[in-house]
Amino acid sequence: MHPSALLELGTELLRTVLRFEAPADGLVSGFFRQHRQLGHRDRHALAETVYAVLRRRLLFQHLAQSGAGPLERRLMLLGWQGQAGVRQAALAPGEAEWLARTAALDIATLPEKLRHNLPDWLAAPLRARLGDADFWALVESLAAAAPLDLRVNTLRARREEVAAALAAVGVHAEPTPYSPWGLRVDGKPALQKMDVFTHGDVEVQDEGSQLLALLTGARRGEMVVDFCAGAGGKTLALGAMMRNTGRLYAFDVSGHRLDALKPRLARSGLSNVYPVQIAHERDERIKRLAGKIDRVLVDAPCSGLGTLRRNPDLKWRQSPKAVEELRAKQAAILASAARLLKPGGRLVYATCSLLDGENEDVAATFSAAHPDFGPRPAAELLDQAGVAGAEQLVSGEFLRLWPHRHATDGFFAAIWHKK
Repeated sequence: MHPSALLELGTELLRTVLRFEAPADGLVSGFFRQHRQLGHRDRHALAETVYAVLRRRLLFQHLAQSGAGPLERRLMLLGWQGQAGVRQAALAPGEAEWLARTAALDIATLPEKLRHNLPDWLAAPLRARLGDADFWALVESLAAAAPLDLRVNTLRARREEVAAALAAVGVHAEPTPYSPWGLRVDGKPALQKMDVFTHGDVEVQDEGSQLLALLTGARRGEMVVDFCAGAGGKTLALGAMMRNTGRLYAFDVSGHRLDALKPRLARSGLSNVYPVQIAHERDERIKRLAGKIDRVLVDAPCSGLGTLRRNPDLKWRQSPKAVEELRAKQAAILASAARLLKPGGRLVYATCSLLDGENEDVAATFSAAHPDFGPRPAAELLDQAGVAGAEQLVSGEFLRLWPHRHATDGFFAAIWHKK
């Protein structure tokens, strides 16, 4: 597509995304379905440019003030310049000179808010927790795209076999540093067309998410519940851990998300998974299993702020009020899920949030209200699960993953056993 036409389409897409009426990934996918004439390279260029604008929105809005023309076009040009270089044929008179002036600015001289590109309500608690040096390291990591991590389905293949199969089609993959199941892939290959994917040998799953599944210690023949299963990434990992034995319930309030699990289940070869749509955390179908379950994973609904490398629009779509409402929901879900455990069972509460309020605070409240649940140290359990460098992944007794420290999404997990 001619660069000018591509820039116009990108401007249209960005205008839609910046209304923040829906998640950016869904809006981008929908836009591409409407414009099927776009090739792979053009789709990639547009998506990466839109995400670059979302990551650096405050900075780009500041720089755009000195330009001319529609605001979304100026923002698109700034994002495009950073991602793939602006082709001269797309530029209107004066735009090349304006871009050169913005590129020559010393960003380090600008106010901090324009450098960290976070809303104040999010920047303040993160900086207080991490300190200055670590905070700015986190900011730098959030300005980059996340890597592509795969989880090898150990029911079907071994990690070295999958790495060799990927290499045979020109895709380089390295073992993830912590998860014994993971591979980290260079670039963004068309994985869905590859045999290792269609045969169910791998699933796309961040290394941090793999570690959450490992914390459950799920074993052969057990009764296990994935309480907020969603599209089932962790469900599939749990099923493989159980070697396709026992019973694994995948609960979720969204039938749409559970429907997305079905093709993944078919590829995986698992037959021990039972997807169940529930109305709420107190559903009668949950009550019937009370006191019968060996392991429960509660991957609670959360702000998702640990996934800002993948979903940078979340920092503009979330709010302190929304996070506070989530905390109440998280506490209710955790308390309800705990009723499923039989004595000696293990409970894992997890989020993909960076905020103490959704993490340590929820765990502390639960522990205080449930003396029949004893905390378990994450480092010990990770070590037992064969995770390398487990002591690097924890804060006190909790799993605490950070993008800038561990190259994963931001994750938290607390673990208890029922006495």
